[in-house]
Amino acid sequence: MKRDFSNVKRVVVKLGTNILTQNNAIDFDLIERLAGQISSLHHAGKKVLLVSSGAIGIGAQQLKINRKITKTSLRQACAAIGQPMLMHRYRLAFQQYDIQIAQVLITKEIMDQRMTYNNLSTAVDTLLNLGVIPIFNENDCVSTAEIGPVFGDNDQLSAMIASKLEAELLVLLSDIDAFYDANPKENIGAKPLSVISEITPEIINCAGGAGSSYSTGGMKSKIKAVEIAQKAGCETIITHGRIERVLPRIMDGEPLGTLFLSKGKLKSRSRWILYATVKGRITVDEGAHKALLNRKSLLPSGIVTIDGNFSKGDVVLINDQFKAIAGSSSIEMQKMMGVHSKECKNISRGVKRDSIARSADIVKL
Repeated sequence: MKRDFSNVKRVVVKLGTNILTQNNAIDFDLIERLAGQISSLHHAGKKVLLVSSGAIGIGAQQLKINRKITKTSLRQACAAIGQPMLMHRYRLAFQQYDIQIAQVLITKEIMDQRMTYNNLSTAVDTLLNLGVIPIFNENDCVSTAEIGPVFGDNDQLSAMIASKLEAELLVLLSDIDAFYDANPKENIGAKPLSVISEITPEIINCAGGAGSSYSTGGMKSKIKAVEIAQKAGCETIITHGRIERVLPRIMDGEPLGTLFLSKGKLKSRSRWILYATVKGRITVDEGAHKALLNRKSLLPSGIVTIDGNFSKGDVVLINDQFKAIAGSSSIEMQKMMGVHSKECKNISRGVKRDSIARSADIVKL
């Protein structure tokens, strides 16, 4: 299969900790080489969005920590130390090519809230139109499972950025040159796969565990990232970041690494619902469940139980098979639960028949 990326306008490039680290230290020479490659794409008219790991690794270097860091507070401290140093290195690298960069630190909560997500999208569009390369990372200093929802790793973060900011291609640069039909570190007969059209259970089983002392990713996380990108109509390439001129060669159509083909593109709003953090759960009866399968709205008469404390506009899970934007708060829904739609306006002022969830705001998992 011939690869043709000539029509690609937006590219998300993710640099993993494993590729940025050499001999337990961040490889600043590699950063400079990759900056040169990204600049060639940039000057060719491609809008490049960069997702970079490495902040925790740099912070660990400064603190002379060589072991795997698992304690949340220590990862936060390393990220806080390393992030400005990492950005300084990127600024110096891109200055050679007369390119401005911008640091964009985000949390999953920003993506979960429709208003803040739209604000982020507008800001990034402005940066790209100004010829600036945005460099993303999760705000590790404040993003923890204890504080709120997190992306988990930069593979999935990069896929969310590609999905929500309408990129056509996601390039995951790691320390492995392709996706193999078995773990190449354990199986000498493992074969690289050039093109994968569908993520099957067999493909998932081929994925291994996590990587280096500072990383949280691995091939499994990359497969999850591919699935996110696919639903956005975005193709993904996994390959080795130290291949000579890897990015220009990919854009020229060379069959480097593994290409994961995209699927039918979900609408932007549906993708946002699909990957937003669930704030509550709703159980509905068989009749309402059948209506949802037929792409109908959820009416109050079909509700059996409501769990969680959520507001209007939050995303909720329905029967563990659908995600939807709540048309009213959990408090209002409790009042309407099991009641016929026509009677709802007598229970709560201003309530409409679609105040549970409109069909346009419901996505099947």
